[in-house]
Amino acid sequence: MTDIYTDASGKTGRYCYVVDEPSNKKVRIFEKKGITNNEGEYLAIIAALKENTEKNISIYSDSQLVVNQLNHEFAIKNDKLRDLAQEIWKLSEDRNIHFYWIPRNKNKAGKVLG
Repeated sequence: MTDIYTDASGKTGRYCYVVDEPSNKKVRIFEKKGITNNEGEYLAIIAALKENTEKNISIYSDSQLVVNQLNHEFAIKNDKLRDLAQEIWKLSEDRNIHFYWIPRNKNKAGKVLG
């Protein structure tokens, strides 16, 4: 099982993910101007799933909204976020992907963005 932590800052337009495994520590930071925090969270997850092809992945985010939307517990009313979620679900096909909410102070990706 691979653990991946994601975070985003709409204010700076930066988003990132951190792969945290004893044998594999990887940090990837991206920038896209004009995004919201939630868009950045989704983009970080998409990047993580595209660049890490492992079959078993746990994704940790401090965004309760995004995690609950991806777990089908909250409706996605925003069209842009719905499109991003659909891309994530497509990337998750034939894989064992789990989405978990964690507090901000436990988010290893949050420490990268500051």
